[in-house]
Amino acid sequence: MNFRPRQKEEPEINLIPFIDVLLVILIFLMLTTTYSKFTEVQLRLPVADTDVQRDYPKEIIVTVTNDGRYTVKGNTVLGRNVEAVAQALSETQPQKDSVIIITADAAAPHQAVITVMEAARRVGLSQITFATQNSAHAGTR
Repeated sequence: MNFRPRQKEEPEINLIPFIDVLLVILIFLMLTTTYSKFTEVQLRLPVADTDVQRDYPKEIIVTVTNDGRYTVKGNTVLGRNVEAVAQALSETQPQKDSVIIITADAAAPHQAVITVMEAARRVGLSQITFATQNSAHAGTR
């Protein structure tokens, strides 16, 4: 009888085939991935086709020019920040169900329109709509 302790062989994990497979997958992904660039798109906004123009009895028309200036019900707003527009909106004595109609130039900055929306929220007005021109008349201007 052999009572000597046997040497236990420890299992080995061979990492070389694993690394080879990962490298093949990495090369495959690098070759099949497409990289696209974002291109600048020239847009002319806003144009929409509407059937009937609505008439809102309690409307507040806010105009945004192409350089970011504001008018509220035909009165020029002196500042270009949210507080100035909110002050001008509150001076119109809006009611809870008043509708803000944003008439923005097609070249107006997006931030200028967002400023009007934020000012309306601060005054407590939640009904907002946008004025557009008919696409048939878009080419004439």
